[in-house]
Amino acid sequence: MDTSLLQIWIKNNPETAFAGIVVLSVAVFLVTRAVIGRGLVYLAKRTKTQYDDIIVEKLRPFRVAWLAPLVLLYLFAYLVPGIQTAVEDITLFLILWVLIATVNSLFNGVNQIYESSPAYSGVSIQGYLDVLKIILLAVGVILSVSLFTGESPLVLLSGLGALTAVLLLVFRDTILSLVASVQIAANDLVKEGDWLEVPSYTADGDVINITLHNIKVQNWDKTISVIPTYKMMDVAFKNWRGMQESGGRRIKRSIYLNLSSVKFCDAESIARYKQLDLLKDFFMDQNGKPGGSKSSTGLQPAEAINSRQLTNLGVFRAYIDAFLRQDDRLHKDNMTLLVRQLEPGSQGIPLEIYVFTKTTNWEIYENIQAEIIEHLIAAAAYFDLGIFQLPTGMDVSALANR
Repeated sequence: MDTSLLQIWIKNNPETAFAGIVVLSVAVFLVTRAVIGRGLVYLAKRTKTQYDDIIVEKLRPFRVAWLAPLVLLYLFAYLVPGIQTAVEDITLFLILWVLIATVNSLFNGVNQIYESSPAYSGVSIQGYLDVLKIILLAVGVILSVSLFTGESPLVLLSGLGALTAVLLLVFRDTILSLVASVQIAANDLVKEGDWLEVPSYTADGDVINITLHNIKVQNWDKTISVIPTYKMMDVAFKNWRGMQESGGRRIKRSIYLNLSSVKFCDAESIARYKQLDLLKDFFMDQNGKPGGSKSSTGLQPAEAINSRQLTNLGVFRAYIDAFLRQDDRLHKDNMTLLVRQLEPGSQGIPLEIYVFTKTTNWEIYENIQAEIIEHLIAAAAYFDLGIFQLPTGMDVSALANR
């Protein structure tokens, strides 16, 4: 066929020629979508690995199929000389942004594959991928402006120097977030899955997502707290990861005892306490010591005051220590186990328990803590110690009726 005759016909019928190109492009799009697009989806589903499923999902073959007709329109734009430049500019613009959207989606796929891999340790790369997306979008805007204005991208970039101050103001949060993300990752401060407590943002729960601009925390009441990434370097926060990795969670609770119930042990009370198996070692250690169990027997009150003697509070403290040490659910050697008195005050004398459980599971931890405290509150009466409690209306009423 004589191409010169075709050129003459196209020149005389540009609208018809362009319509033919459009129809051909539509046909190419349908074929590409049906064959390549559906083929990739089918092949991804047939494989055992999930990584190709993620890539195909983020690649979106049906969107990529638009590239075929756009490229075709660009290549054959010369067939319509009257609108050739317009067709080329529009198709290049669309090709550019389809590619940018596809690459951005692939970045999401890379992040999803990274986070689903067995080696994932919670260190997020989402922030770095967000930076790449911003750079890619900036390049797309510059190329788009260059495409329609006819100016070189280098000329546009040189003109941006005068707008540096404005750009720094516009992208202030992005720049600060990028610096904060690098510091967080370099110092291993926060990872996805960490239990994070940020009082200034009323956040207390698990970190579910870390991006360039935000850190999302799912609180224990299932609400979501969003914390600007750059603010994490300015506010106080507590990361409970260290507790979870140590394999022990601290119990720090105080029992408040009535000061008036503290007294020296007499022979009768010592004989009663010696019946407790948990105190046998304690009284064996006390034998022969000044003020020990032997010398306490039969002492008059004045004699007890003049020497170091056992008190029911001291024996109770020894009982608590022995009670905690025989509990297999608590750490004894590599973590602190302590029973101590705090400063007496208006609420009595606090007897504090400081110990670590062998589990970090919240539910099990709370059960262990409750069982220990319940037992010790009930055991205090055996040592003639009263638990301090502020008087209620019933207490006042009972006193009035006496």
